[in-house]
Amino acid sequence: MIHADTIARVKERTDLVSLVGETVRLTRRGRSFVGLCPFHKEKSPSFHVNPERGIFHCFGCKESGTAIDFVMKVEGMNFAEAVRALAERSGVEIIETATEAERREANAARRARDDLYAVSHLAATFFEQSMRGPSAHPLASYALAELARRGLDTHEATGPVADALQAFRVGYAPPGWDGLANFLKRQGVSPVLAEKVGLLVARGTGTGFYDRFRHRLMFAVTDVQGRVIAFSGRSLPEPTPDEMRRLGLQPSTAGESPAKYMNSPESPIYTKGEHLFGLHQARHSIRQDGQAILVEGNFDVLSLHARGICNVIAPLGTAFTTTQAKLLKRFAPTVTILFDGDAAGRKATWAARIPAHEGGLEARAATLPAKLDPDELVRTKGPDALKSVLKSAKELYEHLIEDALQNDSFNDATTDGKLARMRAVANLLGEQKDPVKRLMLKTYADRLSSKLIVGGTAPADLRQVEQLLEQATRYDAEQPIELRAAETTMPGHRARSRAQVQDVGEYILGALLDHPVLLDDPEVMEALDVLDGDIALAAGAVRQSLGTETQLIPDEFLAHIPASIQAFAAGRLASPVFETADVAREELLKNAGKLRRLSLSREKAATVDELQRVAPLGDVEREAALLREAVRQAKAKLGLG
Repeated sequence: MIHADTIARVKERTDLVSLVGETVRLTRRGRSFVGLCPFHKEKSPSFHVNPERGIFHCFGCKESGTAIDFVMKVEGMNFAEAVRALAERSGVEIIETATEAERREANAARRARDDLYAVSHLAATFFEQSMRGPSAHPLASYALAELARRGLDTHEATGPVADALQAFRVGYAPPGWDGLANFLKRQGVSPVLAEKVGLLVARGTGTGFYDRFRHRLMFAVTDVQGRVIAFSGRSLPEPTPDEMRRLGLQPSTAGESPAKYMNSPESPIYTKGEHLFGLHQARHSIRQDGQAILVEGNFDVLSLHARGICNVIAPLGTAFTTTQAKLLKRFAPTVTILFDGDAAGRKATWAARIPAHEGGLEARAATLPAKLDPDELVRTKGPDALKSVLKSAKELYEHLIEDALQNDSFNDATTDGKLARMRAVANLLGEQKDPVKRLMLKTYADRLSSKLIVGGTAPADLRQVEQLLEQATRYDAEQPIELRAAETTMPGHRARSRAQVQDVGEYILGALLDHPVLLDDPEVMEALDVLDGDIALAAGAVRQSLGTETQLIPDEFLAHIPASIQAFAAGRLASPVFETADVAREELLKNAGKLRRLSLSREKAATVDELQRVAPLGDVEREAALLREAVRQAKAKLGLG
């Protein structure tokens, strides 16, 4: 682990304005700098950077943090990787807490992984050079023809297509058995390293290795930091026997067609269920749009990127996983699933709901025109057609309910098939823990199921649908579906009073955050006694988080306050309001008095309510005591003691 002193020095030495300024155009405003948020799309700047406290905050999307957090969010690094990157940037020596033996072991493991990244990078370079340029292979025309068939013209040296091909490091694996093996040998790379990442395969007989990927269009798979970690190769039409002989290669014998796609096996640097194809290339666009588009294939991703739709990613030869969903959540809260409209695509869309939920993603699903995948749609009908499909996307569970209860397919199903669809919808509703969302989805399902009878469904079938939906939305005794009136209704004046108390309390806390030195003022400390709840806890955490010279340590402070107040506190730390401590003190004391009066008003309202309840009961002593309390509260509010 990295020593805490190293982390502190990294934060201290990093110029946050300079760091953020490489991504965001910042303008000074008072004690802070402001700009357009890099984490969501906005027209007016709401992103604030405070260089004094080393913290940023967006008042729009509520993202906030230190320099380390910024690097983690923008580059997709974990904490240790971000600290190391900033340490290298600022010239801070990394000090580990591990023993010398543990450090040696960790360094050896890091070097071993770096060697594998280097081999993968060299392989990507070989495939790129084999497809275009002076070193292009004579049969690279097959790869170029496949790209041209997809509307990706490779003749232009610049432009969106060229940018996409370069970003995804698209290349060609020659048909020989040892093209890559010989290239790596010339670079002084051990074939054992290449075997570890699945580029070479040990021969079954004799010694030596042969290339895993042969005569394929190659896509480099990168991690979120842009390091090549694996490859995906698409099959191409077989070269003619004459072409193979001219190259001194043995023509392939007739046999089974090669698999359409061949992917790298898992390795020390690649686990397919933990990465997303295209996330490195799409990460900035995903942040700006606030959502990602999840498609099935590599070509879908490449094709959409080449046509200006850049917030697109895909799983890697596997079903969408919870780990992938959590990784994606670091960049955007929403995903739109745009899988193919065939049976496999529909099945994958149904399966995606669980990892999306477990990963904390808000999921939507869009329906493609029949027999078209995203690549074909954008290629034949243009980007606007795809954008139109995305605009019509529905909330994922609504989409799945509609998919199960489609009029034509439902009525054409067998009796068992209809029952299976009904149960599938009931299960979807049963998965909802939020009673409000469950009822909303049930209403949607009711509306769709009521239309089934128009298409010819027998009344008995319809009643069964209704019964299953009722069962799916029925709560048990411990979780009643009815919300208690006391929890959902509140007299208007009391609700407004609570809101006022919260607002005034935040105003007091904000003054304290602007100038923590006010904690040394006895009158201020006495005034803070009026705070309660989360605001009081946050005010108490201010002193605990003070460093030298009464400077607040932002991340330490935010880590010790309730979640309900964190967004406000982070925003105030990044963008202080009061320029001087004197002004802050004056406003703090004035609002403390206002809060005291508001608290007395609430107490009086509660006393009056209790009087109204007690009066009909004839409890004279209790009524008299309440009247005395009401008088005391009225005097206190007027400052009469």
